[in-house]
Amino acid sequence: MEKYHVGQLSQGIRIELHYLPSLTYFTALLPFDTVWLEAAEHYGKQSYRNRCYVLTANGIDRLTVPVRNGTHKQSIRDVQIDDRQAWTDRHWRCLVTAYSKAPFFEYYADELEAVFRRKWVFLFDLNLELLTLCLKWLRWQKTLLMTKAFEKQAGSGVLDAHGQIADRNDAQNGRFYRPVSYQQNFGNVFVPDLSILDLIFCQGTAATDVLKQSLNP
Repeated sequence: MEKYHVGQLSQGIRIELHYLPSLTYFTALLPFDTVWLEAAEHYGKQSYRNRCYVLTANGIDRLTVPVRNGTHKQSIRDVQIDDRQAWTDRHWRCLVTAYSKAPFFEYYADELEAVFRRKWVFLFDLNLELLTLCLKWLRWQKTLLMTKAFEKQAGSGVLDAHGQIADRNDAQNGRFYRPVSYQQNFGNVFVPDLSILDLIFCQGTAATDVLKQSLNP
């Protein structure tokens, strides 16, 4: 479901699309009914737009979606996935190895695998599909809207989170996220701010409760 808005954005939060977003991302979305997805920005290299982090038996693993010639001058909606690399197989194998024994993996695995088995051309479309799926699993009712033009200022009534979620362990993420531990699949030391998949596979329907506790007031 796409809607376009002419002029200043109204109400809600503005944020870019990430690949299987982090807990910081979802705590940022949590208080808002309306989410303005930034669809008119330029692609940003070295960002969450095409990467996420998961926890494996060997520690933290970074999963990256390869893109074709992604540059800072390229519209985010034009960025194509590099299908010459078998990235879907690598990502799915990693997730199965890391989480197949997690308490709730089996409840969500089929839907997620179906996404990975589809032929994706554009990174934006993949990220939107995965965000929609994660919101469904969390049972969050959010209205997702697309921006039509890039605006330096989001407008009154809109929390502008565009570009505000940095890589893991960046201090600015504390604007949204305050780590609250939960039982993870590996190790005795809690690893904060991984992909939302880590929380959902390990906590299932209790994931929202953890995110509410993690919301920085």
